[in-house]
Amino acid sequence: MSRKTIRFVADSTCDIPADLIEKYQIGIVPCYINYGGESHPDTGDPTFREQYYQQLPNLRPHPTTAAMSPAVAEEIIHRTLEGADHVVILSVSSKLSGVYNALRLGASGLREDQYTLIDSLNTTMGLGFQVLIGAEVAAETGDLAQVVDTIHRVRSVAHVFVALETLEYLRRGGRVSWARASIGNLLQIKPILDVHDGEVKSAGRARTFRRAVDEVKRFVREQAPLDRMAVVYATDEDEAHKLREELSDIAPPEVLTLRITPTLGTHIGPGGVGVATISKKWRT
Repeated sequence: MSRKTIRFVADSTCDIPADLIEKYQIGIVPCYINYGGESHPDTGDPTFREQYYQQLPNLRPHPTTAAMSPAVAEEIIHRTLEGADHVVILSVSSKLSGVYNALRLGASGLREDQYTLIDSLNTTMGLGFQVLIGAEVAAETGDLAQVVDTIHRVRSVAHVFVALETLEYLRRGGRVSWARASIGNLLQIKPILDVHDGEVKSAGRARTFRRAVDEVKRFVREQAPLDRMAVVYATDEDEAHKLREELSDIAPPEVLTLRITPTLGTHIGPGGVGVATISKKWRT
């Protein structure tokens, strides 16, 4: 079987750092955040993300998030495919967003043997690690079947655990009711979320944010031994570094720490912090 040159496209919720995007020539299709009467593309620009989270508590009406147009997706998919034999396209979970459908339409002008579209069933680095591990296998083997099989196995063990400071941003975005959020805030309940298998599920709750972070650490430890790990945050970089240090005994050699996509941060709020994990179980 001949070796293929395989490239990758993902939407901007993947949170892959710029140096790795450049290394693997990954095409990034921006999602959009709508506020202040304008639609802002999430290009991954760190300055935009920092400024956005500083503004978020005071933005009224609450920002909304949206998928890219098929035309935007098409342009980036075609550009990424240039000089390659095949492009593997990964999206944020189709259960959470319309991005998968926009990417499907964006790729529809290609021949079937030119692209593979995969629903990551995750977001942030739960998606990003699928892209990166797939790109590593593609660079090593040039074998499309092996790349796709690897991504599917990585996808099955991908988790993102997040501790929230408040239910308020889920309420503003319509993810929970006003009554539930009001009671939760009154009782100072701090939710813990788990993104896995396409959905955002409640993994528990705590009465303080510190205890919520402790629960995140417990869930992360249950995934060990870890193949990959990333600590994600919106504004509290110090908390992210503290969390990373507290998990250093089970962490893989390289751990990413990064500011989470506003597409997700809009709904979890600026105080959220979390960990994306890929267990080594995918290798067995």
